[in-house]
Amino acid sequence: MCPYRLVLEHVTSRWGVLVLIQLLDRPHRFSELRRAIGRVSEKMLTQTLQTLERDGLVHRDAKPVIPPRVDYSLTGLGREAAEQVRALAEWTQERMAAVQQARERYDAARASVS
Repeated sequence: MCPYRLVLEHVTSRWGVLVLIQLLDRPHRFSELRRAIGRVSEKMLTQTLQTLERDGLVHRDAKPVIPPRVDYSLTGLGREAAEQVRALAEWTQERMAAVQQARERYDAARASVS
């Protein structure tokens, strides 16, 4: 797979999109990020954060305190990607009624052929 397609897959994955959008507002600790996103397993969130960190989009800041504190934030590159993803998410939300109408027309046309 081409390298840019792999990064595109990471950025637009189900959890990648949600992580990037959530981190746009401010850094988050793992547990608050998981609560904010909802319905993501600890394992999947860990994998998503590691992938985005490897791609240079997310920064992991582990502080040597007890109990351990780890904050996740966007890098400059990550902020650019997150803003693009958020624009697409906003467009989707704004156009959902039109999408639903198109689906209904499609389903009705398919049902009449059967």
